[in-house]
Amino acid sequence: MNPSDLQRFAVSNRFTRFPKSFSLRKKVPWWYKILDPRSRFIARWNRTFLYACIVALFLDPLYFYYPITGDKACMQTDWYLGVVVTFARTVADLFFLFHMVLKFRTAYVNPLTRVYGHKELVTDPHLIAKRYLKHDFIIDLLATLPLPQIVIWFVIPAVKGSTVAQGNHTISLIVLIQYVPRLFQIFPLQRRILKTSGLITKTALAGAVYNLCFYMLASHVLGASWYVSSIQRQFECWRITCRREMNRTHSPSCKPAYLDCNLLDDPARQAWFKRTSVLADCDALNDKNDFQFGMFSDAFTDHVSSSTFSQKYFYCLWWGLKNLTSYAQGLNTSTYVGETVFSSFICIAGSILFAHLIGNMQNYLQSSTARLEEWRLKQKDTEEWMNHRQLPPELQQRIRRFVQYKWLATRGVDEEAILRDLPIDLRRQIQRHLCLDIVRRVPFFGQMDDQLLDAICERLVASLNTKDTYIVREGDPVREMLFIIRGQLESSTTDGGRTGYYNSIILRPGDFCGEELLTWALMPTSNLSLPDSTRTVKTVTEVEAFALRAEDLKFVSNQFKRLHSKKLQHAFRYYSHQWRAWGAAFIQTAWRRYRKRKLTMELLQKENLYYTNIEQEDGEGEEQRVGGSSSSSGNRAQISTTVLASRFAANTRRGAAKKIAIPDSDSLKMPKMFKPTEPDFSTFQDEN
Repeated sequence: MNPSDLQRFAVSNRFTRFPKSFSLRKKVPWWYKILDPRSRFIARWNRTFLYACIVALFLDPLYFYYPITGDKACMQTDWYLGVVVTFARTVADLFFLFHMVLKFRTAYVNPLTRVYGHKELVTDPHLIAKRYLKHDFIIDLLATLPLPQIVIWFVIPAVKGSTVAQGNHTISLIVLIQYVPRLFQIFPLQRRILKTSGLITKTALAGAVYNLCFYMLASHVLGASWYVSSIQRQFECWRITCRREMNRTHSPSCKPAYLDCNLLDDPARQAWFKRTSVLADCDALNDKNDFQFGMFSDAFTDHVSSSTFSQKYFYCLWWGLKNLTSYAQGLNTSTYVGETVFSSFICIAGSILFAHLIGNMQNYLQSSTARLEEWRLKQKDTEEWMNHRQLPPELQQRIRRFVQYKWLATRGVDEEAILRDLPIDLRRQIQRHLCLDIVRRVPFFGQMDDQLLDAICERLVASLNTKDTYIVREGDPVREMLFIIRGQLESSTTDGGRTGYYNSIILRPGDFCGEELLTWALMPTSNLSLPDSTRTVKTVTEVEAFALRAEDLKFVSNQFKRLHSKKLQHAFRYYSHQWRAWGAAFIQTAWRRYRKRKLTMELLQKENLYYTNIEQEDGEGEEQRVGGSSSSSGNRAQISTTVLASRFAANTRRGAAKKIAIPDSDSLKMPKMFKPTEPDFSTFQDEN
């Protein structure tokens, strides 16, 4: 294909739509992928496989309950139990098989790179398989092979002339041999889990239960071993007695096949059973018998072998647990070598496992109560110190209440120490998760962008205060701003100690106090002296809050000039309780001044109306007196003089009334409410 053809093909397929699953990179099937041993999948699988191994260790001893004996002097097998255990063990074997497959596809750390601390992974499948075949393949293969299932369902039925006793011996031997690699497979698995996650269980209670499960597993194994040994010991007594009855003096003669319950319907076996002494000679209750059952006599005196499976299992579990905890001190052993060896093994295993259980459980319980003990010691030291300093009872009670509240809130965990040990990015993300929603609940900070909020959240510290605690008093320097999470505070002011003035509000979750510090931090010419508080803040209930210290707030204001915008300035004025109190007092003063002036004007109008009526009445009386005495010319001059005098007196009274009713500006002065200080924003450019 020439270049022109390629160009035409590209143009014709320019708008071709490929499916979403289309990729130029060839997909690798999952069975060809090499897994990272530090990945989350491998960590989860190791923990899951550990639990599967414990279940498998519990299932294998159940094969020891496979043989059953009764009062017919014969042995048979529990086929129902065999089917259930075989199915459960096959499912457990699938976990072992999948674990082997994963090991062929899991990378490993190159030993040469551990010296330099780089820990390079080897991902070559051939090298991984070669290393696995050299180290752990044989043990994993022995632990994975379904040997008991093969023997029970294929080998024993195929062998001609095999008896139940022979099959029981074979199964017990195979289970014990395969139990060893399955048990030793747990220890490297635990080391891998500890290396990747640092712990097997997340809580102290789970750790104690985990160690107790191993102790109960050991009791389960010992009880099942004791049961199968008891059955074999009884069968040995039957075999010895049957061998004595095989001579010509006894009729009918005993055959080893008679000890198998498959021949219960045989007439010869029934005739032999009527005349044999095998039951009397092998009776564990008869102390006169030559055969000694020793530590296995309880299995026959309590009729354990002929009981149901549940009764049999719990009795054997109790027997193993009792002898493990008592170090086999209550066992009555005989001179049989196998019995004495088994008793010695129980004594040694019991002492080791019990010491391991007590030690681990003590460590787990101490780890769960370590902080509690530390708090108790600290509380004791505090009590001794208060008694030594002879503090007042009320002050001692407040200290005790604070220590108790701090323990309930933090449980003795030092959050600041934990955050200091983390990287900056993780610390920022944690602070953002803890504080961002709380800070956004404050309406003033809702006007800020995420970058500025992250800077504020990064510097917030937890603050705990008990009831009736003074956060700050009026006139004291403000050292931090508080953002309330839970609880209530009372914020009050007297306006610098002014007589007759008192303002109080209740701060709830989402509110803040110490806004004088924000005004101080926004000032470009602020010095090292902190601002004085204009309000007294006291806790009404237990309060949990975040505190922003003065130096941190100053750093944020210097680094982020957006904090100086007019928009944030107006938002600060709107949501600040100090500005609200000043606005309310200013409105109240203006309203009182308006009311006083209004009352004065109303009084002035009433007085003017009153004096106007008086003047009208005086004028009418004057005219009547002038008309009645017109004949007397001497009296006219006197009346005119009287009218002028009355008018002068009325005008004089009116002027005096006006002087009294309209006071000067000094008489209307109200107490001045000082406006809260605010920073000078003229040196910064306004931002929308």
